[in-house]
Amino acid sequence: MKHFQMISAVSGLTLVAGFLTFVACKTTTDTVTPDTSGTTSTTTTIGTGVPDVYKKLYGATEIYVEGANIVIKTKGRPDHKSPYYQGTQWESTLYAAYDGSNTRFSVNPNRIKEVNLTFKIPMNPAVDAAHSATPMGAIGVSLNGVAFYNQYAAMGAPLTNEINGFDQYEGHPQQQGQYHYHVEPTYLTAAKGKEALLGFLLDGFPVYGPKENGKTITNADLDKYHGHTGATADYPNGIYHYHITAEDPYINGSGFYGKSGTVTQ
Repeated sequence: MKHFQMISAVSGLTLVAGFLTFVACKTTTDTVTPDTSGTTSTTTTIGTGVPDVYKKLYGATEIYVEGANIVIKTKGRPDHKSPYYQGTQWESTLYAAYDGSNTRFSVNPNRIKEVNLTFKIPMNPAVDAAHSATPMGAIGVSLNGVAFYNQYAAMGAPLTNEINGFDQYEGHPQQQGQYHYHVEPTYLTAAKGKEALLGFLLDGFPVYGPKENGKTITNADLDKYHGHTGATADYPNGIYHYHITAEDPYINGSGFYGKSGTVTQ
């Protein structure tokens, strides 16, 4: 018998709705509507024993402990508006024409779809001497359930041209409709702050925004894996963590710092 805590989250705000007991395949859903102006809502099932830091992943549908891993399930769909919602079932509430600052912006032919993603990451990450390369596709998960991708476009090409298809919140969908961020997710940094926790990579190490202690982080402040060790608001005793920067590789450098977990869909 497992106990789960149901949380309804809108734009990162959470309300506790009580505890439910899951027996065999029978489940119960409790829906809470917070007083907020957010654009989409997600009901998150939180398993017992999940550390508080992972509860910040408000875009997840389910988070639970499995052995030495944290399992995070998401639909991969952004909770902010985008031109890539045009022609989808969410168009009436989530479509917005591009209003960003890139004068070269051109919408790509893809449209946002929901994708069932299951991230299984180490709950207690540790350095890995192999430092395996980041894969094409998802390399981590952001707070709103959207995947992080590495610094390459399809076939390992640089983002030079692809970046002109990023919407006003710096994301876009690939051919199968999976929306993702290669660079700073500005919707999250605007809502949470430039120094905030933004998500986790597959090796379990956290990803933070482009500022730390009031300073804008550059690549020179980070190692080749695009991180460093130090105390953060979530880890006051210190932890290795990645930072998003304005320079390539943006989120991650020459491989994972720790042993990578998995992502499946």
